[in-house]
Amino acid sequence: MSHDHCRNCAAPDLAFAAHDHAPCASEALARAIGILAAKGQRLTPVRRRTLEILLEGHRALGAYEVLSRLATEGFGAQPPVAYRALDFLEEHGLAHRIRRLNAFTACMHMGENHTAAFLICCVCHAISEAPAPPARAALDSAASAQGFTIESATIEALGRCPTCQNAPQLVPNKAAA
Repeated sequence: MSHDHCRNCAAPDLAFAAHDHAPCASEALARAIGILAAKGQRLTPVRRRTLEILLEGHRALGAYEVLSRLATEGFGAQPPVAYRALDFLEEHGLAHRIRRLNAFTACMHMGENHTAAFLICCVCHAISEAPAPPARAALDSAASAQGFTIESATIEALGRCPTCQNAPQLVPNKAAA
């Protein structure tokens, strides 16, 4: 599904392309403020800064990375500071948890009912939130055949972004296996 107002739908490869990221971040922050205002909610200073940190790039950050940034900026150094802000953002559809990376990323389709499909570069950890209606339809069909109803789904795919496709293959650590 394409949305005229959505920079990410207009240019789905934007996350993996060199670009001025400031418009992505400022447009998403403005959308987030509007979405929350419509729900009677607001971005407290720590929530706003957490979202701004997530919006700085098309990548996922662990809660402790976010906490470290918040702490250096005077927001407190206790883990609940970051986790509460991240949980709030996730609860209101402004951020997603990337289970594979145990990290969070800003939602690029805020305010839209969608299945999140993440293309995760296993080399540089850049992330693109891709449109997933065909994948969701296939998943719904498979679930329906088994009498199952899906309430929510997140798709995570690992691979290499255009920049990292020519990077050397990572050799698995045999000692870790």
